[in-house]
Amino acid sequence: MKNILITGGAGFIGSAIANRLITLEYNVTIFDNLSSKIHNNRDAYNNLKNKTNFIIGDVNVRKDWENAILDQDAIIHLASETGTGESMYDIYNYVNTNISATALMLDVLTNSQHNIKKLILSSSRSIYGEGKYLCAKHGDIYPLERDQKQLGNKYFDFICPHCDSPIKEVATDEKSLINPLSIYAISKLNQEQMILLIGKYLNINTTVLRFQNVYGPGQSLSNPYTGILSIFSTRILNNNNIEIYEDGNESRDFIYIDDVVEASFLSLVDDKNSGQVFNVGTGKQVSVLDVARKLKSIFKSNINIEITGKFRIGDIRHNFADISKINNYLGFSPKFSFDEGLFKFASWVKTQEIHDDKYSESISKLEDKGLIK
Repeated sequence: MKNILITGGAGFIGSAIANRLITLEYNVTIFDNLSSKIHNNRDAYNNLKNKTNFIIGDVNVRKDWENAILDQDAIIHLASETGTGESMYDIYNYVNTNISATALMLDVLTNSQHNIKKLILSSSRSIYGEGKYLCAKHGDIYPLERDQKQLGNKYFDFICPHCDSPIKEVATDEKSLINPLSIYAISKLNQEQMILLIGKYLNINTTVLRFQNVYGPGQSLSNPYTGILSIFSTRILNNNNIEIYEDGNESRDFIYIDDVVEASFLSLVDDKNSGQVFNVGTGKQVSVLDVARKLKSIFKSNINIEITGKFRIGDIRHNFADISKINNYLGFSPKFSFDEGLFKFASWVKTQEIHDDKYSESISKLEDKGLIK
């Protein structure tokens, strides 16, 4: 397979994968609408337009899909609206872009002549919801959505529903309970279900990659719905204080962009494991408070880190990946520790223009909708 179509290929992850494939002499086609929300400048487009077949188009337009899949061997499907909080009020847009556009892609593949042999979907750890926990007495526990009354009383952790004992978060594997807690998470789960079903029907080798929190050089610093590393960095560089929700001990699994590119490439060249779903993370958790403190130190900033006790509807407490499956099947292991990746990310941020901080505006929208308490 030498002809690879990347939807959303001018985005953060897509452009990184495209550049890797170009160096390996693949023929890359990028299908992207260059949304102003994500592409406040056109650096990725300007970098890739002469190295790829670049199609500026809409994933909700059939003719654009029919044009994009011509002579392609594989599709890496990244085009998506992202942002848990925003998805809770921009519902139609998220469903239309993530679910309907994926359905259209599969409809075109089902009803058109094509050469697609491989289909890779970028999914999300968000589909697990709160993920997997362990009770010393009762074993594996999968907590459901946290009670707003308890959150309002500043109790952010979980207890066992059987014995009321504290339970401990553990790495979430691919067999864990699926419990999406946002429209974004629901849309990613629907994508997975459709692609795995139709891929099998069409005899297309399909792989689903459930990304944890991806970060690194190239991530948008102007989009307030991107990862917290970009949001925090932009606030620090604008000399704005950082607000931390809950008690700051909520944690995530942060994976560096180069490791995500490697996992994607291993999935592309794999021809034995069709229909598999893989977590893509580091298997390690980092608290949100630690992220803020590390960035403040790296940037030598005097801003304040404020732990507010507020909470956002749909946010989870902890989630980090069990990555043993992707290691066993594809030989993937992350190469970058969080500290190494964070240093590389911050070094890149220092070379960029300081962008306007739109975080407060985005939070006001969530507060107006009653999504922040």
